[in-house]
Amino acid sequence: MPSPDSTSWEVIAKAAAGDAAQREEFVRRYTPIVLEYLSSRWRGTPLIAEVNDTAHEVFLECFRQSGVLERADPSRPGGFRAFLLGVIRNVSRRAEEARGRNRELQPSTGYDPDEREIALDTSASRILDRAWARAILKQAGARYRKAAAAEGEEGLHRVELLRLRFEEGLPIREIASRWDADPALLHQQYRRARREFRRHLEVELDFNGASEADRDRQWLEFISLLQ
Repeated sequence: MPSPDSTSWEVIAKAAAGDAAQREEFVRRYTPIVLEYLSSRWRGTPLIAEVNDTAHEVFLECFRQSGVLERADPSRPGGFRAFLLGVIRNVSRRAEEARGRNRELQPSTGYDPDEREIALDTSASRILDRAWARAILKQAGARYRKAAAAEGEEGLHRVELLRLRFEEGLPIREIASRWDADPALLHQQYRRARREFRRHLEVELDFNGASEADRDRQWLEFISLLQ
């Protein structure tokens, strides 16, 4: 099984080359994102029952010989997120056409297919962006936990501190009270934990080799996806 240390582009490149383990990892990482997009796009329509089958078609489209995954390019504007969005959108449109869009999806009156398409893509794309950002956070968290476990109890202590602060929203003073710890020392550990986690997050975002300006731009874009 691939390690959490594999970056997204490493997984993508090896999956495109036919590596079975990396294809399994690719499916694991991106299935929640694909499902969220399709569920958002088809909510309230008969096609909602076809979400899982269509998600399967998305991955077949990626993995087939000379499939779209082989054309994924790290330098593409928007990165792999934009590329994957295009694949999902194309597959979902084919499913809509096969089902008979006019009969299955449009309301009986006042229907404008162009306006509906724009609304679908806008709403579902926002869903995909947020799902993507959460997936990146999850993968970075796996990296951080692995590195912390190698360090031992002190490292895992900082991971738990970060979890309590962000996932449970506890202030440092309350965590210090729970742990019977010095709040000032805990603040120092918290700042260190944030720096460590950000380094793992930047690896997952594939900042390596990017200029400072590009790193700042990508970081601000990522933060905006979480909002």
